[in-house]
Amino acid sequence: MTDFSVLDDKTDWQQDFERRLRASHMAAGLGRPAAERMLDGVRESMGDWTVAEITDAGSRVGHVAVGVADDNGLLVGHIGDLHVDAPHAGGGHERAARDWAEEWCAERGAGRIGIRLTEPAGELFDDYGVRGQIRARQLGSPPEPVGGVTARSMTPAEYPEWLASEKASYAGDIVRAGSLSHEEALSKSARDFAELLPEGLATPDHTLLVLEAAGEPIGTGWLRHRHLPGVTYGYGLHVQERYRGKGYGRAAMSAGERATLAAGDSALMFTVWGGNEVAMNLYTSAGYRVVEEMRSLPLPRPAA
Repeated sequence: MTDFSVLDDKTDWQQDFERRLRASHMAAGLGRPAAERMLDGVRESMGDWTVAEITDAGSRVGHVAVGVADDNGLLVGHIGDLHVDAPHAGGGHERAARDWAEEWCAERGAGRIGIRLTEPAGELFDDYGVRGQIRARQLGSPPEPVGGVTARSMTPAEYPEWLASEKASYAGDIVRAGSLSHEEALSKSARDFAELLPEGLATPDHTLLVLEAAGEPIGTGWLRHRHLPGVTYGYGLHVQERYRGKGYGRAAMSAGERATLAAGDSALMFTVWGGNEVAMNLYTSAGYRVVEEMRSLPLPRPAA
C-alpha cells in the first residue's frame, strides 16, 4: 500500500532533487553553468513546496513535492517533483503520488494543476495538456545559409510594425496554450515586451533580424544573447505566412544559429507553445531536445 508522510526536514530530498534536475538539463544539451542557472530559478520557489515521502509497507520508495500559488487571480497547484526510486518504479506508486498531489492541491482551492517535466513520464501525465516546451541545442560550426535565405539587422523604420505584430502573436500563443484569456494575454504581452526591450533596437544583448530571400523580406528573428551562460534564447524566428511550406523555417533557424555563434554563445534555446505541432516537429527534425515540458490539468479532475 502506498502512503505519504510530509517531511519536516527537506534537506536530503532537496540535494537529490537538485542532482537529478541538474543531470537532466545537462543531458538535454545545456552546459553546467547554464544548468546551474536554471536550477537557481527553481530554488526561488522550492522553499514554499510541501514535500512528502512516498512509502510502501513503511519503507521509503520516493518523494512528491507540491505547492499552490496565485496566478493572475487563480489558485494554481504545481507538482514540483514526483520521483520513485528505480527498484520500485512501475508498481503503481507514481499514479498514487499523482493522485495524492491532485487531491492536496484541490483541497487548497487550486483550479488547475501543472507539472514541469524534465524526463519522460510514460503515460502518467498523458491527460495533462501540453502548455509549452523549452527546447535547446548545442551548436558546432556556423551552418551554411539554407535556401538562399540571408539575415540582416532590422532598421528603426521596420521596428514599430514588427513590435506590434510580435505583441499580438505572443498574446495569441498564450491564449492557444490555455494560460490566459485574450484580454489578460494582451496585458501580459505589453508588460513583457516593455520589460524585455526597454531600449527597443538598442537594448543590449538583443539581436533583431530581417530574413530575406531573393532580396525580399520573408520573416524576422529576435534573439537574446547570454540569456544563460553560453546560451542564446530565441524569442522568435518567424516566416511570413505566404512564404511558409518552402523550407524557410529551417532557414530561419540556421540564421538564428549563426547569430548565436557570432555573439559568442554555443547553444540556442526556444520556447514552443502547446498546440504548435508544426514548430515542435521542426525543432525535433533540427535536433533540438526538450529541456522542460510544461503540462496542466483542470481541477477537480475531469470525469473519465
